[in-house]
Amino acid sequence: MDANDAKQGRINPEAWETPEMREALKRRNISEVYRQLRKHGVSQRQIAAMTGQSQSEVSEILKGRQVMAYEVLSRIAGGLKIPRGYMGLAYDPETEVQVVGGADEQQSEEDESVKRRKFLAHAAQVTMGAAVFGPTSDAWAASPARTPAPGRIGMTDVRQVEAATRALRALDYQYGGGFCRDAVVAQLSWGQQMLQASGTDLVKTRLFVALADLHSLAGWTSFDIGLIDSARGHFANALDLAKQGENHPLVANILYRMGRVYLHQDAPNDALKLFQLGQIAAQESGSELAVAVLCANEAWAYAMMGNGDQAIKLLGRTRDEFARADLANAESWVRFFNETDVYAMIGTVHTALAQHADLTHTKFAIPALTRAIDSYGDDMARSKTFSLSMLATNHMIDGDIDHGAKTGGKALDCAEGLKSARVEERMRPLKEEAARRSNNSDARELVERMNSFFA
Repeated sequence: MDANDAKQGRINPEAWETPEMREALKRRNISEVYRQLRKHGVSQRQIAAMTGQSQSEVSEILKGRQVMAYEVLSRIAGGLKIPRGYMGLAYDPETEVQVVGGADEQQSEEDESVKRRKFLAHAAQVTMGAAVFGPTSDAWAASPARTPAPGRIGMTDVRQVEAATRALRALDYQYGGGFCRDAVVAQLSWGQQMLQASGTDLVKTRLFVALADLHSLAGWTSFDIGLIDSARGHFANALDLAKQGENHPLVANILYRMGRVYLHQDAPNDALKLFQLGQIAAQESGSELAVAVLCANEAWAYAMMGNGDQAIKLLGRTRDEFARADLANAESWVRFFNETDVYAMIGTVHTALAQHADLTHTKFAIPALTRAIDSYGDDMARSKTFSLSMLATNHMIDGDIDHGAKTGGKALDCAEGLKSARVEERMRPLKEEAARRSNNSDARELVERMNSFFA
């Protein structure tokens, strides 16, 4: 290549087309990418200048240091003018619509209740084979990306998708969907190309399940930052793929997650229908842990509707199913539901009942939430924030304003690093309870701090 190009911050586009370079880009092997650039006459100093890295960083990468962070990979691709699709980092606008669906603003003309009914119809059709709640929608987030696919895939390719999903899900739990959604969608656009490749039936079936799980994560991270239409599209695609992969526990998990979206929208009746469909899939799977997850969330829906008897009955079944569950051999997407989450859900259900004017439920909510909070680590910061907020709400309802304000402050501290639109919504009941007690200086100060935090 022309040495003057590199000096001026340009690399001949032909450098990206050699077989060695394309393979390195495909595997995101930045060490090899830099080595190939050196062969093309690009110096370490020039690479550093174009990527915004220090020369010592470039040197370490050349020596074999791996680059995994999506943000850094994206910056390197942009600085070196690498076609982003070669690294599976992004896609052209047409493919973006195929993978993600149109912008939420473009889909928002339809009434939300209509959208919920359409999704419920689709979920029923996937789960039961018949659209029992009305006609199914013709399209969700459109078809898989029509870009060149690998000729043939093996189990190693599928395991790479699974590993990426696990890593990105951990980031979502710790930092919120806003931190990793773009990376999830980029992985999804890359992974869906594999649907066009050939492979054994065993490999293709496992690929369906892996991509269903990745779509589910894309839906969850979209929901977490308030992109409800995008979330619905990803969950619908996830359902179809999980059904193709004949994985009933994953179908149940996807329905549980979409039901949570509707709980967040204060539509417990619609959420309950999805949880009940999920319960069918969970029972077909024979997974007691999946059944426990659905029971717990059905209990929450009933509590939001003020039906205490049904809520408490389902909490009891949650405990029973969890006690029978084979936790050691549970599949990855349901393994999150451990003893800590059981206590968190018990506290959540009793909190919802306490908010329906049955104040006696605070005496059950407070110890359950306290136990969950004590068990959450830094890797579950979002769940811990939600539980702290509910615990503070219960203390406020119980008349222990000082303790409630102190716990509410801890919830805000825990939320500090989260990129999640749900935090403000989940903390609104606490803010309302504190505002009702504004004659107390601690409660008043908490409201002021919340206003400042969410501004």
